[in-house]
Amino acid sequence: MKWIQVLWPSFLVAGLAEAVFFTIVDPQQLYLFGEAVEFSAVATYSIGFFGFWLVCAASSLTTIFLQTTSDELNRG
Repeated sequence: MKWIQVLWPSFLVAGLAEAVFFTIVDPQQLYLFGEAVEFSAVATYSIGFFGFWLVCAASSLTTIFLQTTSDELNRG
């Protein structure tokens, strides 16, 4: 599999998603399971970025998987 086809576009979209999300949401006012998040702003931004990146990478992986032909799947 060509990992760069998954990781690079998902990295770009995750950066954009984080910028939009944290423009609207203040990281110091986030709540998780009814409790205030006590991480620093940088830690919250980092966790958010990796979360967005993971979701975007899963989307890209799904797209690549759905484009795979039955011959390519049965070859392995």
